Amino acid sequence: MKESTQGTEPIGQNLIKLISNLCFSVFVFSVLVFTVIAITYQPPDPWLESAPALTKLFTQNENATFKNDDSILKTGEDMVPVVVAPSIAPSLSNPITELAIEKSESLINDSSTQLNCEDLEKVNCSDPRALIAIERFNLKVFKSIVFLEYQTPVNGSKPDECDVMWRFRNKKEKSWRKYRDFRRFKLTFGENCTYEVAHAGGWHSGVNARRFRTRIGNGTRSRLAPQPPRDDQINDTIPSLGSETSFRRGRYLYYSRGGDYCKGMNQYMWSFLCGLGEAMYLNRTLVMDFSICLAATYNPSNKDEEGKDFRYYFDFEHLKEAAPVVEEGEFLRDWKKWNRSHKRKVPVRKVVTHKVTPMQLKKDRSTIVWRQFDAPEPENYWYRVCEGQASKYIQRPWHALWKSKRLMNIVTEISGQMDWDFDAAHVVRGAKAQNKELWPHLDYDTSPDMLIEKIKGMVRPGRHLYIATNEPYYNYFDKLRSQYKVHLLDDYNVLWGNTSEWYNETMQLNNNRPVEFDGYMRVAVDTEVLYRAKTKVETFYNLTKDCKDGVNTC
Repeated sequence: MKESTQGTEPIGQNLIKLISNLCFSVFVFSVLVFTVIAITYQPPDPWLESAPALTKLFTQNENATFKNDDSILKTGEDMVPVVVAPSIAPSLSNPITELAIEKSESLINDSSTQLNCEDLEKVNCSDPRALIAIERFNLKVFKSIVFLEYQTPVNGSKPDECDVMWRFRNKKEKSWRKYRDFRRFKLTFGENCTYEVAHAGGWHSGVNARRFRTRIGNGTRSRLAPQPPRDDQINDTIPSLGSETSFRRGRYLYYSRGGDYCKGMNQYMWSFLCGLGEAMYLNRTLVMDFSICLAATYNPSNKDEEGKDFRYYFDFEHLKEAAPVVEEGEFLRDWKKWNRSHKRKVPVRKVVTHKVTPMQLKKDRSTIVWRQFDAPEPENYWYRVCEGQASKYIQRPWHALWKSKRLMNIVTEISGQMDWDFDAAHVVRGAKAQNKELWPHLDYDTSPDMLIEKIKGMVRPGRHLYIATNEPYYNYFDKLRSQYKVHLLDDYNVLWGNTSEWYNETMQLNNNRPVEFDGYMRVAVDTEVLYRAKTKVETFYNLTKDCKDGVNTC
């Protein structure tokens, strides 16, 4: 009996060891599998996915593709990480920080003789110490912007005042673009005879630091006259193709006008970026038609308006840096010039259907691939080129399409006048508020009394409150004024009036004819001011339980 017990003990122990080893092996294998999955798995990038996936992303918040959602308008700088151009990367990689100020202060102290308080009888705006005091003050007060460079301060209107201009960008903007401000500062002397800021003026108060353009008149009585300053950060001139040889050596993708013309701006962007994406895939230069037809929904006349310049709405300078493009007029002139002066014509491949895929054109050596869209709608939409199998190869370059810098200057001016410290409410009304079948509660939920009740729960009374809205009646939000410092886009109409920088520069693009500040521009500006707010109140998330796209679509 004893021998039997002794014989069974090793078997039990071995069995336990076997089970333990098996469990441990399963555990190790599971960890190994999990580790491999964690390392190799990459979540789908919507910007590299197929057209349907990108359509879903682009439309899931705005329901914008091929529909005129005029409440929010997104472009590339709102959706994708910034791609910094090498030429301006140094200025962005070295913003003015407290550490940079301390280094500058240390260098000044090492290179300068020690000053007595008696030497500082009055403010010297050219003293580097004065600028350091202003830089330090700005860093403390304006926490939502990045300071990039300052000019040397100049005298203000009083002996203790200095005017200074600087370049900056907003932390919430995903582009590298710079903006300017110039303010007036009242300086005093603190302990150890250091400069201190006693008071700072508002947006663009430092007029003596403002750069003026000059205009020289004709005749013997000509004189210099100050003009509104031109933004020297804008260069949207149309580049030339160069010599005939340069034209012949180029490879071009030319889209003739299709059914997208006079459709909503979201469809225009979707189709335009399809063409640009195909051009980049084919390693060709896209021939651009600068003439845009603005759909009736954006116009007070409720009629389509042709002849709008691309540069009114989008940043052509950034586009031509980010992608190979050429203006249609320049291209056609050079093409005709070549054909007139040479017996051998330029090789052209005409493509009359979108069913000829970009992949089939990849090896085509023709100088010009000319896509023609003469079929009936919807077969003549540009975006059809990027559907089906092509969607796996064509990536829409959203990073290349930004809003116009001129419009963004207006956004910056509005935000700056509120000292970058404001909240915003996006109040959608218009046709949706009138359509009780799809939005049964929207009209009531966005009534003045309900707005006060709901916004008070999210925004502290007394704050600057910017209202981005399509409500046409200006006084509709007057009840909110008892609780907030209310701002509407029309409060700033001087920024596009006939004495403004925007007015003068868009006139130059339009053969010296005035340009209307249309509905699309208004929504573009509203959108970007809304994005810069510290607290954002949204209609379909905060103010009403109605679904954004109508009943049963939430």
